[in-house]
Amino acid sequence: METLINYLLQFGNLNSHQIELIKSKLVFREIKKEEYYHQAGRIPTEIIFLTEGIMRVCYYNHKGDEITKYFIDENNFLADINSYNLEIPSTEYVQAVTDCKYFMLSKNAMKELSSTIIEWDKIIAKITAKGLADKVNRISPMMTEGAKERYHKFLNNFPAQAERIPLSYLASYLGITQSSLSRIRRASFETKKDQDEEIT
Repeated sequence: METLINYLLQFGNLNSHQIELIKSKLVFREIKKEEYYHQAGRIPTEIIFLTEGIMRVCYYNHKGDEITKYFIDENNFLADINSYNLEIPSTEYVQAVTDCKYFMLSKNAMKELSSTIIEWDKIIAKITAKGLADKVNRISPMMTEGAKERYHKFLNNFPAQAERIPLSYLASYLGITQSSLSRIRRASFETKKDQDEEIT
């Protein structure tokens, strides 16, 4: 819980009474690996702050293929902002890649915090802006580069995630088959091995 409070304090000031109010509205939950946190077609009624684990946002294309859009790991908020704000059904699924723990704030709780804490809306606006920017950074680089470059960029940008995400999900995110990803990983390992041998 303190991790969430410290995260909020990066975006604005909160006094002790406001912090206690926020804590009173938080609901702790857990979800097991491969379970779905959110299903497409439902209207989101809460936002969550992930404290442990990785989730993925995915959808089905017109061919019926499941596509991983991006991953979210610890110490990040997760919400389908457009569907949440407009109260319309979401087009995306959210699935736990690993066992996950998170805190939830219901829409009613958010409204109460908004009406009680003067800075709350500004804090949430800043967090939303950061979340949208992070989302663009997670998706955009995948659009214009080759498979090998996409894989290495993911390793460089998200090294902690790479070790914990199943190859099938990572391949879906990179837009390649699992066998292609295995070949890229094997070639990368052999290249690194040759470089290490040259150094020694």
